[in-house]
Amino acid sequence: MVTDPPDPPASAAARTAQARIVVAAPASGHGKTTVATGLMAALRRTGLEVSGHKVGPDYIDPGYHALATGRPGRNLDPHLVGEERIVPLLLHGAAAGGGAGGAGIGTGRPADVAVIEGVMGLYDGHIGGDGFASTAHVAALTGTPVVLVVDISHASRSIAAVVLGMASYDPAVRIAGVVLNKAGSVRHSDEVRRALAPLGIPVLGVLQRDDDVTAPSRHLGLVPAAERPEAARSLDHLAGKVAASIDLEAVMRIARGAPPLAGAAWSASAALGAGRPYEGDDDEVRPLIAVAGGRAFTFRYAETVELLEASGCSVAPFDPLADESLPDGTAGIYLGGGFPEVHAADLAANEPMLRALRAATAAGTPTVAECAGLLYLCRSLDGVPMVGAIDADAAMAPRLTLAYRRSTAVSDSVLATAGTEVTGHEFHRTAVNPPAGAAGAAGSHAGVPSTDGPGAAPAWTSSAGPEGFVHGSVHASYLHTHWAGHPALAARFAGQARRVATTRRPARL
Repeated sequence: MVTDPPDPPASAAARTAQARIVVAAPASGHGKTTVATGLMAALRRTGLEVSGHKVGPDYIDPGYHALATGRPGRNLDPHLVGEERIVPLLLHGAAAGGGAGGAGIGTGRPADVAVIEGVMGLYDGHIGGDGFASTAHVAALTGTPVVLVVDISHASRSIAAVVLGMASYDPAVRIAGVVLNKAGSVRHSDEVRRALAPLGIPVLGVLQRDDDVTAPSRHLGLVPAAERPEAARSLDHLAGKVAASIDLEAVMRIARGAPPLAGAAWSASAALGAGRPYEGDDDEVRPLIAVAGGRAFTFRYAETVELLEASGCSVAPFDPLADESLPDGTAGIYLGGGFPEVHAADLAANEPMLRALRAATAAGTPTVAECAGLLYLCRSLDGVPMVGAIDADAAMAPRLTLAYRRSTAVSDSVLATAGTEVTGHEFHRTAVNPPAGAAGAAGSHAGVPSTDGPGAAPAWTSSAGPEGFVHGSVHASYLHTHWAGHPALAARFAGQARRVATTRRPARL
């Protein structure tokens, strides 16, 4: 079995002072994203450098965090990356301020404060895992005080009982303040304040009902910030509301009271270790990885690009909706997640890009496609023609698939060798037909012959069964993986791209 090299041990004596808070709630729908993002933007307005972090695998909220902070949004998920990497990744996100993850944003300065948005309810984590990967788990791992956001629209004094239960449930979690959200009136919020007073947990602010500070949603949650031209204007309004309604100085006192963090910041180069694929005879070859972006492909972790760059690759974004060709010199293609189902007609209308991707995959260009990328590489999506590198058709499904996975690579691919074990997650409301592992699931497409026989092998297998497709130079799957937790994936993909770049390099005279 192939496993990832362990991260270098951190010195037990190394401790870093980093102001930080976790923004949590008793359950989904209480306003965590509104308050967390508003706090990020409001604190930034005061001149502070702010880093945004998200508990869990979600891609959409970090997009809003990036808009609020001017820095890449980061994820902290113990299932995806392991408990031992949570503090290092938090420190890395707080320290890396300039252009991290290929985002081209940031000031280059370390963060004065890190704001960590929770997931679901404070104690909700991996089903069957007793709170593993919950907001409380991350708060305990990082020793971070919690600001609890509570929707009070349907209760008054009962809110105190909810907060008391949240505060006393786990002694490893410290609720340091409360934000009351969706108050109906001052009289209403004052009643809640009086009930909370005996608990000794300060009320940091009150937000009234305000439809102007909510983001539109669709079948997988909020509409990504990159798809909303008005998002910046809405965020500016939200920052003003938060600054006027929440005691920012009190929030910063709580954040600065967080204990120092032990260990060193995560480093892409250190994570790759001695297995970096650019060491050897072809050090001067820097393969170019084309990374899909634009409105249809907004999902990827910032560390993905950082690991590719640390592996000796150069990274160039391209927009499958607008660009008619891949970047010159493309030696590898990364198609991340997003909403191609929303943009299917426009993707299909860009026939030059469809032809470019067909030609690239047929020519053996290493291609990794996650979820949205899988749909794009299918023959069709909801009846609309797509790339056709995978002989399967995709369509919207009646049920949502949302689950953490522990998966094993079925066969060798451009991403992993057979037997490689990874942790990941699935989040989609589409299905492909034929499914992975079914007879006839092939990797050829119209007018282009298959490169390795009539069928495609599944990419992964887990307790849920086979999933995804491996065909020639293509690895396409619904499974999302966080490469910071599995840097060997980045190293293998970069190595495959390097071989292609070396083969295509003009002969020396």
